[in-house]
Amino acid sequence: MTRFMPKSLPAACLLGAMTLAAQAQAATTVNLSYNGAPDPDKNAVHVFATNLQELVAEKTDGEIELELYPNSQLGDEEERMEQTMNSPSLNVASFAGMSPLVPEVFVSAIPFLFEDFEDARTFFDEGEYWQEVETALQERTGMQLLAVVEEGGFLAFTNDEKPIHSPADFEGLRFRAMDPSQVALYEAFGASGTPIPWTEVYMALRTGVADGQMNPPMYIILGSLYEVQDYLTLANIQYSDQFLVGNGAMIDGWDEETREAFMEAVEEANVMAREHNEARVDERIAYLEEQGMEIIRPSEENLEAFREQGQPAYLEWLVEEQGIEQRWIDMALEDAGMTHLTE
Repeated sequence: MTRFMPKSLPAACLLGAMTLAAQAQAATTVNLSYNGAPDPDKNAVHVFATNLQELVAEKTDGEIELELYPNSQLGDEEERMEQTMNSPSLNVASFAGMSPLVPEVFVSAIPFLFEDFEDARTFFDEGEYWQEVETALQERTGMQLLAVVEEGGFLAFTNDEKPIHSPADFEGLRFRAMDPSQVALYEAFGASGTPIPWTEVYMALRTGVADGQMNPPMYIILGSLYEVQDYLTLANIQYSDQFLVGNGAMIDGWDEETREAFMEAVEEANVMAREHNEARVDERIAYLEEQGMEIIRPSEENLEAFREQGQPAYLEWLVEEQGIEQRWIDMALEDAGMTHLTE
């Protein structure tokens, strides 16, 4: 059979192999680092990352391939942000990674700022304040802020003493706080707040060091807190999110077609992750109820009372402790449709 093989076929095969090799060499591998386990049931950010990995490869025809590094394998928040500033890479940062570079990001965590997912997504996707945050990050670091990634829904109050329907129900309770801003919030309601690391929260609640805490339903399940907490108050305290950032020189260095394909992948991956996350929040609340937690959904009147009593303490913390200029707060409140708070 080899005697009848066209003379041009070996050359064509060789050319094809060389083309494939050249294409393989042309593929660019980009590291994507983030917090949390590579488990879609426990980590909403991982869902986003895996969707993005698949979509980037598909939309760029394999020209860009993402290498995923979950569980902070490439370092802590600060180290990963430095890597993203100084090398062609991507990172999903929490407030701990963003705030040293753009402390104005704390304004987006004003408690009770959003009524639901739609409000929060509109705020970040269309608001003037968030565009200013994106500009500030790029001007200060060269990094581009590419997406706001949901990490488990809205924070909710839990405790093991009594149902919390309104701010008055906080009187005398002791809460675990993640940071000083949460301490200020609890104190505004007549409770006390004590900073306790996440790794110690379960035992603190079990032994009575703290009566309650606040986290999204995903983290309440992740930490088995339903075993030591009886009541869950869905007050939409804060929108739980992280932030996809990328090396600006890397992104600007891509040709226009590649850059557009990459940004399309980011947008689609975020939509998919949002849909997945919102659906799972309802499932997680139902699961917590099945485990014996009493679910409290405050009335509109009580939600307004939470806002009116809790927000001033956080706003004071922003200005006095973080040195945030009032214009950032004004922009954010206007974007959220709450300009009456600044009058």
